[in-house]
Amino acid sequence: MTKPTVLCIVGPTATGKTSLSVSLAEQLNGEIVSADAVAIYRGLDIGSAKPTSEERHGVPHHLIDCADIRDKDFSVSVFRTLARDAIDGILKRDHLPIVVGGSGLYLDSIFSDMRFSAPSDAGLRLILEREYDSDQEAFFARLSASDPVTAERLHPNDKKRVVRAIEVFELTGKPFSELNKTFATAQAGDGTYRIVRVGLNMDRTALYARIDQRVDEMIERGLIEEAYRLFENGLTPDRFTAMQSIGYAQLYESYCGRCSIEDAIDAIKLATRHFAKRQITWFKRNRETVWFDVLELDKQEIITRITELLYEHQ
Repeated sequence: MTKPTVLCIVGPTATGKTSLSVSLAEQLNGEIVSADAVAIYRGLDIGSAKPTSEERHGVPHHLIDCADIRDKDFSVSVFRTLARDAIDGILKRDHLPIVVGGSGLYLDSIFSDMRFSAPSDAGLRLILEREYDSDQEAFFARLSASDPVTAERLHPNDKKRVVRAIEVFELTGKPFSELNKTFATAQAGDGTYRIVRVGLNMDRTALYARIDQRVDEMIERGLIEEAYRLFENGLTPDRFTAMQSIGYAQLYESYCGRCSIEDAIDAIKLATRHFAKRQITWFKRNRETVWFDVLELDKQEIITRITELLYEHQ
């Protein structure tokens, strides 16, 4: 029995994944499933670079604005369930599911049978949260020493997940990352779908320049006003994990008077460049991904090549 095909578009931020995916959906009768750990939250619009209604061109988008910033229970496991339901619904409509995003763990969770259950201890977690609050730097260094794989994918400000990783290590004696299958096995998929995975990339210098330009454009579109409005409503990084996302976390420092707006903007650019580097490292480990240099090929050429990949071996 032929497996249903799902197209995945991955790559670092600012490489044009959104624009390409919309054009592909228009030409191939597709619908888009977002695999972005920030775009899932309502209200985080400019900072997450969510496509506007105009940019979507009428193409259905799923897994955007599906969670409240205050929802502390939203997890990769919840995301996986929602994403699989969206994909299966798209397939029932005889449309092509196009999974797009730069959040590697979220994207990989859709197709693998990664396990998300692990022991927990509320009392221990409370103790660990206090330790985190007293010395965040030392606590994160502890995670880096015990579980460097998990530390690589987490931001030190991500209190919920950093504490959870240490909690699991304390309870099991094993790194949180080892509770799942190996990276290669996890990315291979669970066999439910035929996965065609393509990646977008470009010269690192050009990518960093594009990132800086993108941040400047976000500022012009009102990122500072969006972030400050959220802070004024009590939605701050020290209270909600979602607000620790790049852009909002740095602007909170300026909001609190701990740095200037200019310094905050520079910090956003630097954090985004570091994030792009981590994205490239994550996605490059998947040997099944077919990469396209967006500076060497125009969008229609890439679409033509992706279309050929989709219809191979069918």
